[in-house]
Amino acid sequence: MTDETDEATRHRAKMAKRKAVQDAEVASKTIEKGLVIVNTGPGKGKSTAAFGLILRALGHGWRVGVVQFIKGAWSTGEREALTAFGDRISWHSMGEGFTWETQDKARDIAAAERAFAKARELMADETIGLVVLDELNIALRYDYLPLAEVLAALRTRREGLHVVITGRNAKPELIEMADLVTEMALVKHHFAQGVKAQAGIEF
Repeated sequence: MTDETDEATRHRAKMAKRKAVQDAEVASKTIEKGLVIVNTGPGKGKSTAAFGLILRALGHGWRVGVVQFIKGAWSTGEREALTAFGDRISWHSMGEGFTWETQDKARDIAAAERAFAKARELMADETIGLVVLDELNIALRYDYLPLAEVLAALRTRREGLHVVITGRNAKPELIEMADLVTEMALVKHHFAQGVKAQAGIEF
């Protein structure tokens, strides 16, 4: 037996053991439920990850709802692409920009309240399997919405509904109740090198 053949045999045996462990792990998971998913942290990609999940859901024939709590009517590539799915996606950009742009807390609170009312409507729609609440964490951070009210709405949502919440600085209470939390870490960002926001990358 050559060294190469011996190595291949050892590798095959190792991977067979690994497969057995993985198969047993997968088989032990029997619960199916709607998830609360939180994408947070200072790194880029929180909303982008949510939009990727939207594509996966659409690929399985689901209807999807999106409410953007901060971003307003300005055009983004993801909105242009995803709204091409027609009535399979219900997209609502209801913010008026970041708080430093409006400089009017009462106006920001009113916009957040309208957006959350729309979120409740989408969450109640039984034809929708996934709802993305884009940058809800920002609205919660600035106290535009009562945290207890948001948590109650998530806890009492209809069975089987998946909800994704994005934005940095997720509240600890939201992290505690969520099923899946991913924190995007910032390692390096091109903004620091003077590179501006670019179509197709940032929006």
